[in-house]
Amino acid sequence: MVCLIASAGLLGGLLGFPILFQCKRYRGSVGAGAIRDFRGAMIGRADRGLVITTGTFSRDARAEATRDGAPPIDLVDGEQLLDKLRELRLGVGVKTIEEVTVLPEWFTTI
Repeated sequence: MVCLIASAGLLGGLLGFPILFQCKRYRGSVGAGAIRDFRGAMIGRADRGLVITTGTFSRDARAEATRDGAPPIDLVDGEQLLDKLRELRLGVGVKTIEEVTVLPEWFTTI
């Protein structure tokens, strides 16, 4: 497990809190066990967590990430990650394609 600590700033850098994050290269779903393990690594080190995956999160993983009484963990799945990379133009190429088709039935009416 690779965990990194970053400082998330609030109010223009006047306040901040440590955040621990983990990236997972998955084709399938990240389960609740992985979220629990990550939370265990967070204890005493960070107030908040972030798990990013190229795959998806199971329903149980999403429930575990927002469990009452436990430090919150934000989840970013592959689709959300791709949307953010596309928005920021980081490491992705974006090409818009316009497709034009001829409607033969229209021409038979003139």
